[in-house]
Order: sequence, then C-alpha cells, then structure tokens
Amino acid sequence: MESNNSGKFFVGSLVVIGVLVFVVNLILNSMLSLADGVLPPPKMDDDAISERLAPVAQERIGEEPIVEAAAVEVSDDATASDAGPGQQIFTAVCAMCHNSGLMQSPKLGSKEDWAPRIDKGIETLYDHALNGFKAMPARGGNASLSDEDVKAAVDYMVSKAQ
Repeated sequence: MESNNSGKFFVGSLVVIGVLVFVVNLILNSMLSLADGVLPPPKMDDDAISERLAPVAQERIGEEPIVEAAAVEVSDDATASDAGPGQQIFTAVCAMCHNSGLMQSPKLGSKEDWAPRIDKGIETLYDHALNGFKAMPARGGNASLSDEDVKAAVDYMVSKAQ
C-alpha cells in the first residue's frame, strides 16, 4: 500500500515556508519603521555639552533689580561748570525718586521733608544713602558710585533743603 502523501507534504511545506517568510518580513519591516523615529545621539563636543547644561531660567530671591536712570549730560558749558558733582549725581541717579517724593522719599528743596532727617545728623544721612534704608536702595541703586559721589549727592540735597 503505497500512499501518495508526498505531494501533500510538498505543498504543505511550501505553505509553511511562505508563512514563515511573511512573518519574518513583517517583523523586519516593523523594526525598520521603529528606527525611523529614533533621534541621533547628541553631539559630545565641549560647546554642545555646555549649551545643554546651561540654566534655562533664572530665579530671583529678594528685591527686583533697580533700573538705573540714564546719565543726563549737561550740554551748556556754563551750566556744566556751575553744576557740581553732587548735582550731576543727583540728576543722574537720585532725581527719579527725590523730585517726585516716590515711596515717601524726601523731595528736593522741601524743608519740611528734610528737617527730621537733617536733625539725625549728616553721618546718618550718609550711612542711609551708602547702605540703604527702608525703601531707599544702597547708593541709590547704582553700585558703581563711590562713597564720595554718594556723599556729594547727599550734600547737594541737604543744601537745597536748608
């Protein structure tokens, strides 16, 4: 009894091989499509590393920085020679608050505003101007001013209040 199963076996083998090829092809294509979305690794040179490590934001603790007023230059030669360093510093740094009485600062030329402060003594006024006092920032908010510059501005304001 001879069975004729060899043809069925051959066809079955071809079908199994075809299914395996199809499955392998499907797996390889899906792996290739996953690789399309992969980003290349970042550059590793010093500039690229320092750029990635740079802070993305700044945090401020305490008071906001004080915006400095632009220096006012006096164009008239006669007026410039009359204006001493105290008046020039006042105009450039102090006038913004002390001309208007901003944040309860004593107004320039107001004897009533300046009298209680002058009574405390010139050294106290210098100390408050140099180191800050209440809403008054140290050196009027301009850290580049020297002690002499700040004292000259204080002397100018006191002279206008007497």
